[in-house]
Amino acid sequence: MILSLPFSTRSGRIPLIDALFTSTSAICVTGLIVVDTASFFSPLGQGILLVLIQLGGLGIMTFSSFILMTAGRRVSLTDKLVVEGSFRPSVISDFPSLLRDVFLFTFGFELLGAALLLLKFSAGAPFPRALVLSVFHSVSAFCNAGFSLFSDSLKAFRGDLLVNLVMIFLIVFGGLGFFVLQEIKLAFRHGIRKERVKFSLHTKFVVAVTLGIILTGAVLVFLLEFKRGLSGLPLKDQVLASLFQVVSARTAGFNTVDIGSLSVASILLLVFIMFVGASPGSTGGGVKTTTFGLIFAFLRSRLHGYEVTQIFSRGIKNEDIIKAYTLVSLALSLVFASTLALLVIQPGLALKEALFEVVSAFGTVGLSLGITPQLHPLSKLILIVTMYLGRIGPLTMLYAFSRVKPAGHYQFVEESLMVG
Repeated sequence: MILSLPFSTRSGRIPLIDALFTSTSAICVTGLIVVDTASFFSPLGQGILLVLIQLGGLGIMTFSSFILMTAGRRVSLTDKLVVEGSFRPSVISDFPSLLRDVFLFTFGFELLGAALLLLKFSAGAPFPRALVLSVFHSVSAFCNAGFSLFSDSLKAFRGDLLVNLVMIFLIVFGGLGFFVLQEIKLAFRHGIRKERVKFSLHTKFVVAVTLGIILTGAVLVFLLEFKRGLSGLPLKDQVLASLFQVVSARTAGFNTVDIGSLSVASILLLVFIMFVGASPGSTGGGVKTTTFGLIFAFLRSRLHGYEVTQIFSRGIKNEDIIKAYTLVSLALSLVFASTLALLVIQPGLALKEALFEVVSAFGTVGLSLGITPQLHPLSKLILIVTMYLGRIGPLTMLYAFSRVKPAGHYQFVEESLMVG
């Protein structure tokens, strides 16, 4: 609750619920705000937000493990398993190497992004201010947080190719997952040595689903909005805005256009993209690209008459399919309950406003139709819980509170039910 202290804001005061909401949004790398980050918080308060974003992007457990290792102290086995499970699809014993790579990737990408953004920001602001803007937005983009030190987010840079491409680059790579980044690094090394590169099924699947969602979504947004919400822009800006908004909706939360000006069809499309989110082991939220991809692959395999779900000529375990459906069911239940609660507390909200806000919180995105500052304190509490559950994952919560029952020496009689 450091944000509630006088030195964190320019006025010296902030309602406790707003401080809690903002800090949760930062540590969950969401980006939903109830006050303007640029004008409301002091430079020190903005620095605190930056630290919370970085902690949330990598995970507090990862940071604490890194500090212990740096100090020469042992990390517990439980902490090792938690950290490895967050970044890799399977547990690998080289824990120090994992931590080193996670920090190298994170700070490497953020440093590169800040250097490139500085080329643009230094042209319109004194160097110290430009440096702060560059570092803040680079960290916020790679951690898929969506916080901005510009009151209108990135609308002023809607047509700026450099800013858009750098931010897209940071958001996408921050949302791929560290296991995928590790394999890309190894592939780059093998490529230099002219050795054959073989990616894992996980990496190929993540990249394929990510590109599919981004490209399909960008084309659909462009087709839906080039005569509507984007009609007053040059063609280049329309294409750039469509691509940027779809990439950002995957869990980042920056915007270069007014989301409220988009058609209902585009808003519904963004809701779907926010719900899917980023990839496992990344800084982003949502049900994850692999979950959506598994369900899509399962349905495709069944429609083609295959008993086994196939992805890139590999069979997928039924256990993974069940996990995917369980996760989506839990996520939909959470979204439904939170949306219903918001509509009960504030009957004046439109369904699309409440649904968009809840999915944005669950997917740790941060996009909004502009209702966040006007929400009732109870509505803010609901979104705080939704952000938290969206960040750690509803499936993780289920496993944490469920009791493992010992296997019995019996089987139930199977019967069939009518479905559909």
